[in-house]
Amino acid sequence: MGIAILCGLTAAVLSAVGAALQYVGVQDVGDLTVRRFTRLARNRKWLLGFSVLFVAAVLQILALALAPVTVVAPLAVLSLPIIAAIGVRQVTRGFMVAVMAATCGVGTFVAIAARSAVTTDVPPAVALRAGQVVAGVVCAFVLVGALRSGTARALALAAGAGAAYGLVAVLVRDVATSLPRVPWVSFVGLALAFLVGASLIQLGYASGPADLVVAGQTVLNPIVAAWIGMVLLDETQGAGRGTVVVLVASAVVSLTGIAVLARFHHRRLAALRADHAPAPRTP
Repeated sequence: MGIAILCGLTAAVLSAVGAALQYVGVQDVGDLTVRRFTRLARNRKWLLGFSVLFVAAVLQILALALAPVTVVAPLAVLSLPIIAAIGVRQVTRGFMVAVMAATCGVGTFVAIAARSAVTTDVPPAVALRAGQVVAGVVCAFVLVGALRSGTARALALAAGAGAAYGLVAVLVRDVATSLPRVPWVSFVGLALAFLVGASLIQLGYASGPADLVVAGQTVLNPIVAAWIGMVLLDETQGAGRGTVVVLVASAVVSLTGIAVLARFHHRRLAALRADHAPAPRTP
């Protein structure tokens, strides 16, 4: 369990660095279209970010092979304060409170889940059911993103990516612990969910700030993964009612922090647009 948590923490740090590099690469390319997606593969900063994220993914897989999903997945949100420090020049008290709420909420979740979670297998029927639920959630967020713009669109796309990555965490654990036998249902679902999540992340970078995109996906990721682990896989079967209440409360605190972050960025971008707006002409 200790090695798994250490790998998860290191992966969170690398995820923040990789996300910051990829965000810069996406901004260099400009507005993303299907044709411009191929230009990302020629951007050095984006490729460096991809390499860092690949190492983070390897560490995440190792952590998931050693510990329950309910414990490992929430550690990803600890990349939030790092990317926030990188992407925000002027840190206000409200911004710090929001970051701490999101981070501490998930930290509490991990600390409690580590004491009660047990490792279980992922039957094909459960993998299919989880995939159906997550697909519905992702489609809902994509629809919201298509109807909105700016920070709202970025946050919706990031949330959709987080839901997809939450499913990825569960299926990665199933594939990693089943080798050399390959569970094809989980393997195919893993590939599809990863491609969808990665695409939504890049679109989110094109619509809003990196720390907001990372915040949205790193909070929804563990919540979805933990829901699958707790409800569908019954990894917290030994937890009492009080423990479950605290776990839910921790998730609510994290989501509240993300909502405050979104509002912070909305106001900041509105102020920047007002500053750069052309002055009205006098008759």
